[in-house]
This record gives sequence, structure tokens and C-alpha cells, in this order.
Amino acid sequence: MRILIAAAGSRGDIAPYTGLGAALRAAGHEVALAATGTFEPLVRAAGLDFRALPGNPAEGGGGSGDTDGTDLLLLSTTTAPLGWHLSEATGTLGIGVYLQPTAPTGDFPPIVTGTRSLGRPGNRLAGRFALRMTDRLYAPAVTALRERLGLPPAKPSDTRRRQERADWPVLHGFSPALVPRPTDWRPGLQVVGNWWPHHDPDGQLPAEVADFLGAGAPPVLIGFGSMAVGEGERLSELAVRALRRAKLRGLLQAGSAGLAAEGDDMLTIGDVPHARLFPHLAAVVHHAGAGTSAAALRAGVPAVTVPVTADQPFWAGRLAAVGAADEPIPFRTLTADRLADALDRVVRQRAHGEAAARAAERMAAEDGAAETVEAVRRLSGASVR
Repeated sequence: MRILIAAAGSRGDIAPYTGLGAALRAAGHEVALAATGTFEPLVRAAGLDFRALPGNPAEGGGGSGDTDGTDLLLLSTTTAPLGWHLSEATGTLGIGVYLQPTAPTGDFPPIVTGTRSLGRPGNRLAGRFALRMTDRLYAPAVTALRERLGLPPAKPSDTRRRQERADWPVLHGFSPALVPRPTDWRPGLQVVGNWWPHHDPDGQLPAEVADFLGAGAPPVLIGFGSMAVGEGERLSELAVRALRRAKLRGLLQAGSAGLAAEGDDMLTIGDVPHARLFPHLAAVVHHAGAGTSAAALRAGVPAVTVPVTADQPFWAGRLAAVGAADEPIPFRTLTADRLADALDRVVRQRAHGEAAARAAERMAAEDGAAETVEAVRRLSGASVR
């Protein structure tokens, strides 16, 4: 089967699909991943074909790459609102592959509105409102796309409701250890477990990282991924002060912010696969992106979360709820003293580490990629009967 995965966003929104794509390829499928051009090397390194997406799918340009010859579209949260219309025009089967829970539920409020529960009815109502706002965001692009595809006019909200009534299948690539499947979700919505970014299984840690790890007690990693551009100097100084006050060794991951530090007890690093590095750490300080949150939990490592935007407060709240992280520190309130105090709690008190280890044990029994391969086989088979 020829499968096209379409995903848009930052590196954390793309990397999990390289692992999913590699698993589908290993199962005998031809797999391409559509993303913005920045991620072409990442996609090709996983052995997948690359298709180009525009910079922002909500601004139009197709939203799901070239679909010629595609048998199955796998659509992310950000590409589904346009991918539905490509499926309609071409007759190509589409399945959702989401990294976030977007369907309304009484269990928690919408992931983009914060973590304060509004009660079960209020959470569901807010969830529907959040979907309506998404429909409005995509409306101009949907109008232009349907015209280009020769489809009759249709509102994004009408298309969404039609998909929901048909129990359009969505596979969610996060762990039920972190977010159990809500009991009030409609049929067709599954939580299958994480899709982990592809990396060379025979690869090794960079020599300087391995040497640093072996030279003393397990360090703390501090990094903000693709967040905090332009804040590097301030955050680097803050991180060094916090680590010194807490008497901990540190790895500063440069990321988009450009973190950097020098000293016998500090090391600046670039991109290193989480699966290879995290098991060697005492704790991770991060922005609570979905991928980093899951990777720290998988490694059984406690976290200090510093959410910046979007769905990050949600994941920070989930880590705290399962006990694997201290209470979140919102990015704009981060200080060296607050970070040092939180590090002291998560590293030197046992509760957070024990909770992370329990979650890691549960996640070890999950295989999100294998569950998805089987779901694709089952759903695609049903579509041709």
C-alpha cells in the first residue's frame, strides 16, 4: 500500500512520524512523509520518501502534499482539516494520526485553554468551542482548496460534523499511562501509545557526552526545544545559577534558544536522541512538548516542566498529575531560585522518580507503532470490502 503521512509544525510535531513511517515501511508499505522543507533531511534519514508542504497548512497550498498514487492518507491534527477535502476529491481513504487529544471530553478541558477543569459539562462545552475556533482558522484555506479541487462549497464545521457522525477513525500517538482514553469519546477514537522518532539503533552517544556522563553523578538536562528563540543568554545564565545552587551537574541543550554554558560541571550539547540520552539523567527540565514529555517518562526520569505555549501546559499538567514532575513553572515566571528549588525536590526526593519509574514500566508494555500498523491493516481492509 502507498501511504502518505502529512504533518505540520515544529520538529516535535514531525519527528514521531518518522518512527511510525519506518514501522509501516518495515511492514511492507511504501511510505512518504509530507512536511515543510526544513524537515526533509529528518524524513529521508528514516528511509522515507519526502513530499513538501507549505509553511502553514492553514494558509492553504493543499495541506497534504502530492496525493497522486496514494492509497491511504494519515493526517495529523494540523493537516486533517484540509486532508479531509483531499480525501473527498480523490476518494483516498484517510485516517487521523494525532499527537494530541482534541475531541471534546468531560475528563479535561481543551488542551489549548490551560489546565483548569470547568467540570465535566463545562469541559465538553469548551471542547466544542475550541473545535469551532479551529474551523474558523481553517475556513479561508478550506474555501480555496475546495474551489481548486472542483468540490462544491462547504463549511469546515459541516465537514467536521460529517466526519464525527461517520466515526472517522483517529489513532492517538500518546501513552494511556499519561492520558487514559476518555470514556465519553465517540467510537473510532483510539489511544495506541507513542510513536517514537526514528534513530539508528546502533548509534552511540557523542564521545564528549559519554565522557561527561561518566565523569560524575548523573546530570540534569535543561532544554527548551524549538521554544524561547532570542532568550538564550538569559536562560543560560538562569540555568547555570540554578544548577550551581542545587549543586547539580548540567547538560544544556542549545535548541532554538541557543543555550550554552562552560565549566567542568556543565556541557553544552546539540541534538541527541532522547532514547539514548535520557536514561542517564537525574532529571530533565523542558518545555513540556508532547514528545519530550513522553521521552522523559519512558526513561523513568522525573521532570521540571516550564511550559511556554500551545499544548505544553496540558502535558506539563499531565506529568504532574501522574507524579512524575513537579508543579509546572510557567515560562514567564521562571527564575533561578524557582528552578533550583524544583530541581532539589525532583532529584533528591524519591516520590517523583518513583512515579516516573512506574509510568515507564507501563509504557514498556506499549507499542504504538505496531498498534498503528495493525489498525491500518484492519481499517484499510474494511474499506475495500
